[in-house]
Amino acid sequence: MGLWLAACSRPAATKTEPAPRPPEDSLPAVPPFRPEPRPILEPARVITASANINVDSLLATLSVRQKVGQLIMPWLLGNYAAYDAEDYDAAKYWIDSLEIGGILISIGSPIDVATRLNTLQRRSTLPLLVGADLEWGAAMRLIGATAFPMAMGIGATGRDEDAYELGRITALEARAVGIHLTFSPVVDVNNNPLNPIINTRSFGEDPRAVARLAAAYIRGAQEHGVFATAKHFPGHGDTQTDTHIDVPVVPSCWSRLDTLELIPFRAAVNAGVTMTMTAHVALPCLTPGDTTPATLSPLVMTGMLRDSLRFSGTVVTDALSMGAIVRKYGPGEAAIRAFLGGSDLLLDPSDVAGTFRAMVAAVESGRISPDRLDLSVRRMLELKQRAGLFERRTVELDSVPAVVGRRESQAVADDVAARSLTLVQRGGDALDTFRGSRGRVAMVLYAEETNLGIGNTLIREMRIAGDTITPFRLYPASGALSYDSARAIVARSPRALFATSVRFIAGRGIISMPDSLANLMLVVSRQKPTMLASFGSPYLLAQLPGYAGGYLLAWSDAPSTERAVGRALSAGALITGTLPITLSPLLPRGYGVIIESTKPH
Repeated sequence: MGLWLAACSRPAATKTEPAPRPPEDSLPAVPPFRPEPRPILEPARVITASANINVDSLLATLSVRQKVGQLIMPWLLGNYAAYDAEDYDAAKYWIDSLEIGGILISIGSPIDVATRLNTLQRRSTLPLLVGADLEWGAAMRLIGATAFPMAMGIGATGRDEDAYELGRITALEARAVGIHLTFSPVVDVNNNPLNPIINTRSFGEDPRAVARLAAAYIRGAQEHGVFATAKHFPGHGDTQTDTHIDVPVVPSCWSRLDTLELIPFRAAVNAGVTMTMTAHVALPCLTPGDTTPATLSPLVMTGMLRDSLRFSGTVVTDALSMGAIVRKYGPGEAAIRAFLGGSDLLLDPSDVAGTFRAMVAAVESGRISPDRLDLSVRRMLELKQRAGLFERRTVELDSVPAVVGRRESQAVADDVAARSLTLVQRGGDALDTFRGSRGRVAMVLYAEETNLGIGNTLIREMRIAGDTITPFRLYPASGALSYDSARAIVARSPRALFATSVRFIAGRGIISMPDSLANLMLVVSRQKPTMLASFGSPYLLAQLPGYAGGYLLAWSDAPSTERAVGRALSAGALITGTLPITLSPLLPRGYGVIIESTKPH
């Protein structure tokens, strides 16, 4: 506590004392994943031991280079590749020459990911800790896995059970393919509608609701064998800059942080979260004249997180490849400063070998002390021990289809998606027209680069219900001729449905739809029954002053939410979600038009 109070330039009298953290032995442990043991062939050089391995004894056998390697987790695609393909070359170098501690695995099929990770685990002397971004389920990285709505959709249901199930099913599917750590949940409070990168990744704008749902997610994940990560500390919600481009500025002072942004982080710490991820944001109110990102700041990552919030777990940087960090400091210096600031795990450096060399040089020059290095390496080894990786580090490929993407799991996600639908505007009789009779519908679909196939499931659901759908697709690059064609199609149908996927895209810097699309919606909504279903950002009404149609929020462009929207519009399914954010003074948090009957109102 003393470090924080001495460094803060604001009066300490306005500060609220943090809730005491439970004793370490009362925190929920993450049970190791224990599949049925089967014989496996591993190279003799691989270190194996029982779960009772003495971490300090193992640590004492490692050289400086080996210790530094344990703190680096580079990014690797999970796609299929032959063993002698170039795709494997970089990973082999990382493992053989740098002896890295883990892998950040990205998109691939479950079998391809599991195969690749098994191969790398067998090659590595020490077991690899494997992490992945799995914010809305394993489907975020594993093709065919269970896809839940975005976190804000769970905020719309408001149910702890839904957040817990998201964590539970994500953990089971992740461990089945060899992933031990999820870089989720996002515990940022999304209280800035202009935030270009958080948006629906957050549970909402109420810090206590975010805290409650995040804690439930953490329990669901960690009780089923996967370490969870609270991100992005000390809060990334109230920003208008994408950290992939530059350093956002958070205007909050301590009194505001303490009573808003830090509330979910305290709940995560008290729930026993294993990791906390840093934010590449500047807090000039706390550090006058200094725009150093929080990731590199001892004041934030040690003074606030360790001392004030009493977090004793592992700190991981946000991706060190982001423009907010690498452009100003370079990959090596950014890693050193992040480590000295309080981080343990260096995630996704843009130059893996350069980062490794810079860290080794910093230790050898005395800039990083041996004790400081050992502290973080010990944390990494202890995580591997807790995950059971010294007992078994590979997974059985035959068991993957029995766990990943099961019908039972997807049914849970579908149920959450259906209950998350939130109606904020009926559009006069537009909703009743859609629900009360079947017939022709002009469907204008707008998708961005992340989901060019949006609408296929929605079209199928509405056709099953008896509607005749005439679809037309628009994209960010669509020009005047495309919009003329869309208007012609809409003119031939008595009803119009706009389905949009306007969502955050790393490095773009804004979340909005084209003005041409907004103008088309405004005109059509005044001519005929019109519904707008948003499968992305909920804030589109800000671009639609005078919009006369209905507005349905689906929060995500996953197939489960498309099914839910199709059944709500054509099959009369219930609509029960409420806003976890404020859209306008007339549409505050907690608002929602509840539809419990197919009868017209």
